[in-house]
Order: sequence, then C-alpha cells, then structure tokens
Amino acid sequence: MTMTTIVLKPHKDESARRFHPWIFSGAIAKIQLDKDYPFDAPQEGELVVVQSHSGEILGVGHYQIGSIAVRILAFGISQLPDRFWQDSIGAAYRMRESVGLVRPDNNTYRLIHGEGDFLPGLIVDVYADTAVVQAHSAGMHLHRQEIADAIVEVVPSVKNVYYKSDDTLPFKARLTGDKVGYLVQTSDHGDSHTDEEFWSKENGLEFRIDWLRGQKTGFFVDQRENRALLERYAKGKDVLNMFCYTGGFSVYALRGGAHLVHSVDVSEKAVDLVRKNVAHNYPACTNHEAYAVEAFEFLADIKDKYDLIILDPPAFAKHRDAIKNALRGYQRLNAKAIEQIRPGGILFTFSCSQAVDKEMFRLAVFSAAAQVGRKVRILHQLHQPQDHPINIYHPEGEYLKGLVLQVE
Repeated sequence: MTMTTIVLKPHKDESARRFHPWIFSGAIAKIQLDKDYPFDAPQEGELVVVQSHSGEILGVGHYQIGSIAVRILAFGISQLPDRFWQDSIGAAYRMRESVGLVRPDNNTYRLIHGEGDFLPGLIVDVYADTAVVQAHSAGMHLHRQEIADAIVEVVPSVKNVYYKSDDTLPFKARLTGDKVGYLVQTSDHGDSHTDEEFWSKENGLEFRIDWLRGQKTGFFVDQRENRALLERYAKGKDVLNMFCYTGGFSVYALRGGAHLVHSVDVSEKAVDLVRKNVAHNYPACTNHEAYAVEAFEFLADIKDKYDLIILDPPAFAKHRDAIKNALRGYQRLNAKAIEQIRPGGILFTFSCSQAVDKEMFRLAVFSAAAQVGRKVRILHQLHQPQDHPINIYHPEGEYLKGLVLQVE
C-alpha cells in the first residue's frame, strides 16, 4: 500500500521549501488516499508524504488532526530510511558529546529537543542510565518502541527507557497503548530506579530524579548553565530561590559559598524534595531553609533580607490568548523583587513561556523597574542551553529567556 499524500495549495509550499517542519491545515489543497486505504481520512500519527501543488515531493512526516496538520521528519524524500531513528538520535547524541555534556560528573542532559533536533514532537531527557521519553504528537507515540530501542542502541550509558506521555499527547487523538511505563528495562534495573533513591549528576552535584511522579520528565534540565552562572555570584550572599521545585539553584548557591539560602515553593512535595537534595549534597548544612508558601504571599514583605534573588516561575502564558495577563504577572512579580532586594543586589529572573518572546519579557521587567524607580543594570541576557537547541528554520523553538540584573 502506498502512503497517503498531502497536496498543498498553490504558493503554500514556501515554508516547507525553507525547511520549516510544520504544515498547517489551511495550506492543504487535498488529501490523496490509496485506493486500498481502509479509512476515509488519514489516521492520527500516520506517516504521510507532503507534495507541492505541482507534484514535487517536499518531505515525509506525521499527520495529525488540528492546526498543525503535518510535522515533517525528513525533507525531499517520500519514505523514511530504514535506520532513520538510529541515525537521527545518534546525531543528537554525538552533538551532546562534542559540546562536553556527556562526562563522568554530568550524566544529566536533554538528548532530543523536538524540532531543535529535527524530530518534532519528541522530547528525551537522560538521567544516568535511564532515558525518559515524552511524545507530544500522535506520530511519536506510535513510534515509541522504535525510538526506545534506537536510544539504547546509540547511547552507550542508557540501559532503561521510561515513557511518560500521559500529560503531553493530544487529548482528542484517542490514542491506544500505554502512555506511561518502561519501554526498555534491563534485568539489573533494581528498586533504586523506581522510587526515592535514584540520583543523577549535574556538574558534579547530585539530584534526586522522580520521573514517575515529578513534573515534566522529573527535572528541569534547561537551567543547568544558568545555575552554574548563579554559583559564581553566590559567595557570601543571602539567597532567595522562588519557585524552587527541586532546588537546583539552591544547591548550586550553597556550593558557591552562599551565607544562607531560602527556598520557596507552593508545593509541599517540592519543598520536601529540595530538602532532600540539599541534605544529600551537604549533610551538615545549617544555612538552608525551605518554605511551602505561595510566591506573592512570601514576597509581600521580605524587605531587605536578600541580596541574591531567583525568580523562575512556571509558564504564565501557555498560549497567545494569555499573553496580556502573563505580562502583568511578570511585571508584578519582578516589581516585588526589585523593590525589596538589598542595594547592590543581584536578581536572576526568567520566563519559560513560549508565547512570551524575549522582547515582551524584557519590557515587562523594564516596566517593573520603572514602577519601583530604582537604578537597574542588565548584566546577562540568558537563554536555553546547547542541549535545547533551536532549529534555525523554526524560531518558535526559542522559549527560555532570562535576565541577570544588578539593582542599586
């Protein structure tokens, strides 16, 4: 049986010719089904060929009902090569090796970052000998076992692959098959990988990874370089880490010689986790406290207790309709910190909202500073690290942005 063909409207192939991996439903002129095709329309996650109106093959990708109708996996061909998954994942792994992320003191990194690694809809994070896979498209869900087998084949350290896609797959796709569970699990996997005792290394520090119940894949790998930068600023400082989750910034601040560190998160579970991470790395630590408190409540009256503050909130805007409220939230949050930080203090402030671009975020922080009326310098403009690459043909992949400010 031949593959289903998606034929584009005249002049609607420009983005595909520029290697943008998304084909929008509005660009489709018609769908050509094989005469023996058992359904009256392509199925969610099916591999389809994309063709220009004049008949030129543009690429092959996963079909999905919705605004983004096809996510292209390979351009200029009509069929994926036999070792497509091994070759694609192998190329991503070699890039991580080449930039120095795979080493004895760092076995925590993102292996596949969706479009940034030319595999739209797929996220893979590696924690020591375990890879955690998240599918964000129906097509990746259908290929999950092939992907898992390829990861184990091309990444020497990985012996186990855990699939965690219950919260990431399109709700309306009605996909069958397990959305959570091990796809590959070695016989010596052991109980340490199933609950509280699994630890992974990041820049020589160890963090407990809970991919079974934690947010995302269990850890926010994307702040690794920014945590390392914070460490350089921490010596002798009184540090406040807001929205701390696993406490990554807190643990780095302690290694950097902070005088004291306070970690705050609304989740009791997160607060318990940061305490465990601190105790594991610094068993004799006496200068760290963690609080389960809502952020704005805690920031209401901190006065001048801190000279280094981290604001790393969850995404305030997950879609464009929420941008206006998100910008108000960022302005309000940053104003509270800028107003109360000690003179000469350092503020690390972030947004992970993909819908909020770096100029919008910078304007929100500028508005916060102007509202307070203090002198503020930008020392660093931060973004996502090298294992969260941005496909040059897909600028939408840029999501993490941050500023390091000095406040007089």
